[in-house]
Amino acid sequence: MCGIAGDLSFQNSPSDPQALERMSRAMRRRGPDASGMILHDRVGLAHRRLKIIDLSEAGAQPMHDPQLGLSLAFNGCIYNHRELRSELEAKGYRFFSTSDTEVILKGYHAWGLDVARRLSGMFAFAIAERDSGKVVLGRDRLGIKPLYLAETPGRLRFASSLPALLAAGDVDRGIDPVALHRYFSFHAVVPAPRTLLRGVRKLPPATLLEIGPDGSRREHVYWTCPYEPREEEAGLDAQTWRARIADALRGAVRRRTVADVPIGVLLSGGLDSSLIVALLAEAGVSDLNTFSIGFESINGEAGDEFAYSDIVAREFGTRHHRIEIAADRTLGALPDAVAAMSEPMTSHDCVGFYLLSEAVSEHVKVVQSGQGADEAFAGYHWYPPMAGANDAFATYRDAFFDRSHDEMQAVLQPSWLSGEGGADHAGEFVRDHFAAAGAPTPLDKALRLDTQVMLVEDPVKRVDNMTMAWGLEARVPFLDHEVIELAARCPSELHLHDGGKGVLKHLARQVLPAAVIDRPKGYFPVPALKYLRGDMLDMVRDAVCSRRFRDRGLVQESYIEELLKAPDDHITRLRGSKLWQIGVLALWLDTHDAPASRLDADVAA
Repeated sequence: MCGIAGDLSFQNSPSDPQALERMSRAMRRRGPDASGMILHDRVGLAHRRLKIIDLSEAGAQPMHDPQLGLSLAFNGCIYNHRELRSELEAKGYRFFSTSDTEVILKGYHAWGLDVARRLSGMFAFAIAERDSGKVVLGRDRLGIKPLYLAETPGRLRFASSLPALLAAGDVDRGIDPVALHRYFSFHAVVPAPRTLLRGVRKLPPATLLEIGPDGSRREHVYWTCPYEPREEEAGLDAQTWRARIADALRGAVRRRTVADVPIGVLLSGGLDSSLIVALLAEAGVSDLNTFSIGFESINGEAGDEFAYSDIVAREFGTRHHRIEIAADRTLGALPDAVAAMSEPMTSHDCVGFYLLSEAVSEHVKVVQSGQGADEAFAGYHWYPPMAGANDAFATYRDAFFDRSHDEMQAVLQPSWLSGEGGADHAGEFVRDHFAAAGAPTPLDKALRLDTQVMLVEDPVKRVDNMTMAWGLEARVPFLDHEVIELAARCPSELHLHDGGKGVLKHLARQVLPAAVIDRPKGYFPVPALKYLRGDMLDMVRDAVCSRRFRDRGLVQESYIEELLKAPDDHITRLRGSKLWQIGVLALWLDTHDAPASRLDADVAA
């Protein structure tokens, strides 16, 4: 787990080492153990290293193989690197390290672009060919590892974080009107390739981008996931489906123990993280560190789930760490958590993950986490209504969207509602996604959208940004692509059984205490960001009422005034504060110095 950056020149000028160094410094917390840089005329690569596999200098990056004429900067972890290494050695390749990095490098030489399909893991990489001048960028199937792009005339830069690109300079920081609409209506989800900044884009998941020395591009989508059984699976019974998914999940958890350092688990006390602990114990992992976090209760809403995480820790004898956070510490950590965000994130648990990661990083460098289970296995409250929906889009929108298109007219300044900014961009995106082939039922459409878009742009991004801010590698076994593929093909009635996540609950009943399974669904609660009070409310008020934010001309002042009068009365369908959503946007823009003006809305993205 690391940070990568690159500077590609398509003119007669060389790559810019100063820009590379600025990007590298901006990502030093992603990779605190080492740094490196390679310059080949018009191609420059930089890397920040977090040592997880092959702790020696042989695993240093960017990695260059002079015999093959290839250089690589890579962020992530390849869990099947040992199996691939054996296959490559059988082909005659010789290795100078034990790293997964070198496996990608030689795998590309052996298999070309097909190497991506062979990789089991999370990754974002850049491979530079010395002789042809071509560069290939790649991102893993589920977008677990980020890759941001910024283009200027004659030049392309990329990095693992958006702030790193801003540090390089020459980025158009104007606001993208389409992204702004989606941020406020689609639960802060801004799907790739857009970001809130007009000059920054994201490489979509499961995508390879070939970049020629003249700047020409060819994009390849190397993985898709149909949401319907294969022909030979049509007659499988429930027991077989459950057994297949259980085997795949056991394998996914076991694969994510591959490391040359100890691992732990972020144990919320919910079904998903508890199941990971149980499967690790079943696999023989001993002396496991587990970590739980809790916040002060506000407005009668509990801020922790220690009662459940304690049950799991006792059951499996883990080395358990309970981290209790006072409300004033939450407030104090918010500026740093916002600074760690590559994009503004409204989910309350961002600061929770930030503080949890700080504490966890004192004990381990690698953790497994339960993100992805709800999206893959139908754990959210809107999935049962989707199963019988006559209008899939309307049912989904009513459950998930933070604001209707009509309310958006009251939120944004008129200049952002004219021209390109005036359409129902979030609604159009979801309709188009639902209309694509490969997901025949309304529930299938919702599961595909949430797994391939919402999950990428909210929970997964949140975990990456907050853990990497403390040099902590988070691995997500529920997003193993083999697990996702099986879950997608599994009949929907098995997912919805037992109140949702029926397949996982069936497995859990074999390995977990019933009290952890048969309980109301929880979430990562940070009540202070849902019910804004005292100093927290003052911070948000200062941000949204500041001259800097008002001068950006994004949100109507009358709407902000309405929210400030009674913040608790304006909670989204997904239990978030509408005022906090504006507040975190204001804080993020101010932190990352992204200027905007009313004129920006009239410029096409």
